[in-house]
Amino acid sequence: MKLSRFDFFLPDELIAKYPLPFREKSRLLVVNRKTKKIEHKKFTDILSYFKEDEVLVFNNTKVFPAILKGKKEKTDANIEVFLLRELSEQHKLWDVLVTPARKIRIGNKLFFTNDLIAEVIDNTTSRGRTIRFLYDGEYKNFKKLLKKLGTTPLPPSLERKSENIDKERYQTIFAKHEGAVAAPTAGLHFSKMIMKKFELLGVNFAEITLHAGIGNFREIEVEDLSKHKLDSEQIIVKEPAVKIINEAKINRKSICAVGTTVVKTLESIRTTENRVATFSGWTNRFIFPPYEVKIPDKMITNLHLPFTPMLMTAASFGGYRLIMEVYNQAVEMKYRFGTYGDAMLII
Repeated sequence: MKLSRFDFFLPDELIAKYPLPFREKSRLLVVNRKTKKIEHKKFTDILSYFKEDEVLVFNNTKVFPAILKGKKEKTDANIEVFLLRELSEQHKLWDVLVTPARKIRIGNKLFFTNDLIAEVIDNTTSRGRTIRFLYDGEYKNFKKLLKKLGTTPLPPSLERKSENIDKERYQTIFAKHEGAVAAPTAGLHFSKMIMKKFELLGVNFAEITLHAGIGNFREIEVEDLSKHKLDSEQIIVKEPAVKIINEAKINRKSICAVGTTVVKTLESIRTTENRVATFSGWTNRFIFPPYEVKIPDKMITNLHLPFTPMLMTAASFGGYRLIMEVYNQAVEMKYRFGTYGDAMLII
């Protein structure tokens, strides 16, 4: 499968720069893989495609304010630090991206406030660094300071800085475990009202955690997708979710993955018997056609941008030809694309 096959014409005005006033008010494009039927609905219509004892699997990761503004020692030059991954809670070590990176050397000190200073201790890539925060207080106070100083990282496609509205709307209502730098966007459509209606319908909820990383925003630079390596992301799947999912499999009940991160997680923990198992670790699984997804049989996802790994996962689940046809229809009918865009249900 070639990268160039995931190109399509997308006018810039169809990329949603801001969320709608209410989470559940987006449009819903419904795609039936067997009949090839395409329906144009509202997200609130989604309940009509589910039955009692079916399962919705959510990603309960929480986006943390990962961007810090500071200055470099001596020169007082402005710098931006993007916190990617915490390496050591005890030693306050983090993998980060520093912009501009050209003149940042090992041993340089980075000043954020009088209370928060960091030292560069390693080079990981041309832009990446490992830094150690020089903070003597308690860890909980250190994390509070990071949250106070940090801002939410938004996808580059939004072409704007984080604003007050993003503090609430760039999180799902079921976000619990902090660690992501990108929101699981399919979950952004779910409101408390929608969740309650699913509950009354008798649909079961299972929660997994995948801390989405910056690799979701990186440009794919190879034409042969089998040669592209995704950044590793942390996943945690506990026994309650495993029990719900495996019971649904045994009883032949539908399992719906809410988002590409959930598809990635479920396929990463799939056993040879097409069940799932508890897991705590890392995955760099890259799902693209002709990969055959085995665990979920429904999928809720957003309408993604050209050349993105999320589009490739959706095409793998729904079938390349069908999904690309659907995307062309979505452009013609002026659906909203991207993080704050409309939703698609693949059944």
